[in-house]
Amino acid sequence: MTETAGQHFDWVDVHSNPAALPDGIVERFLALEDMSATVADALDALGVHGCVGASTLIPTLPDERVVGRAVTLRNVPSRMDTHRAVTDGNWLMAEIHLVELAEPGDVLVISGLPGVSNMGGIVAATARRGRLAGAVVDGAVRDVAQSRRRGFPIWSRDISPETGKWRGSSVEINATIAVAGVTVEPGDLVIADETGVCFVPVALASEVVARCEAIDKKEEQMFADIAAGLPMSDVINQLYGGRA
Repeated sequence: MTETAGQHFDWVDVHSNPAALPDGIVERFLALEDMSATVADALDALGVHGCVGASTLIPTLPDERVVGRAVTLRNVPSRMDTHRAVTDGNWLMAEIHLVELAEPGDVLVISGLPGVSNMGGIVAATARRGRLAGAVVDGAVRDVAQSRRRGFPIWSRDISPETGKWRGSSVEINATIAVAGVTVEPGDLVIADETGVCFVPVALASEVVARCEAIDKKEEQMFADIAAGLPMSDVINQLYGGRA
């Protein structure tokens, strides 16, 4: 269902915020050892393509781990001449409105513009104040020192000093978007760490985390066996089910 956006963002098609995540699901994912890699294995077992490597979506704070509900924004290139847009004060980006609508713990997910910023320091500071978990941007960001200083983690394709404010237009909030070839629905679970970003369909979240916990338990035993000096043939048999 579509809502009316605030008067300052009346050019954007704004949809209702997605449903809340299942209780306890965020904490269970955060407890995983190799979070995004384990989630990727679980998604593989379910036939779901949902992960993007950290060489494509690069973390600004590599030590950070984020799990949260996706709230989405889609940006498209502007048809207006950049200098004319600056002169007329004609900007049509709405990432700050996405932050305004988001709830604590949410992750901003932006299908953005390449080579120019889709969010900067002001948005990062506002998102941090609102206790949002982080942002994933298929496009560029800027003011990275500002977001780092505030401890607000971002995964993006690129960093650029050029603003997107005069070069792009936000067209839809909380609708289906594509991020680096992965379809993302508002409400999907975002899993992000130094290895990459995974998007888990919310309907599969409980099954995925249960599979991940089983993988973690198995790998914990394998690491213990390696440390104890177990023959590698035995370790490999555990990993591949006897097919070394």
